[in-house]
Amino acid sequence: MTTAQTYIDDMAAKRGYVLDYHQVMAAADFPVLKAANDVVSAAYLDERSLDRRTKELLFILSLTVMRAPLPQIRSHIMVALDLGVTSQEILEAIEIALPEAGIVAFQWGVQAWQDVVGIEPLQPSVAVHSGKPDAE
Repeated sequence: MTTAQTYIDDMAAKRGYVLDYHQVMAAADFPVLKAANDVVSAAYLDERSLDRRTKELLFILSLTVMRAPLPQIRSHIMVALDLGVTSQEILEAIEIALPEAGIVAFQWGVQAWQDVVGIEPLQPSVAVHSGKPDAE
């Protein structure tokens, strides 16, 4: 019989991450965590017609469109990078959100991407309003 600790450790090893709710459910309602993880495994983790890299890009896109919590998007970006997906390929997947979900969702995904890849934004050389309060 698998313990909750062994299960969460196996999830972390297979996925490359675990979310806060995985840890809570492992402690609070292990059977529901297992059931939910079975669905995720079938749809996302198990390679069938689509490989894991492609599924990870689709997952990043869907999380961006839903404006999921930034840590969740970041974790999937890191997994994609670990799988050999380039930062440019990830950005192109996020860009698909722009025409369908709009600029706000797109900006959300770009923020998560920038947080992970650490690209230095190009600053304007003319005076602009930053949207940040002035320093006193």
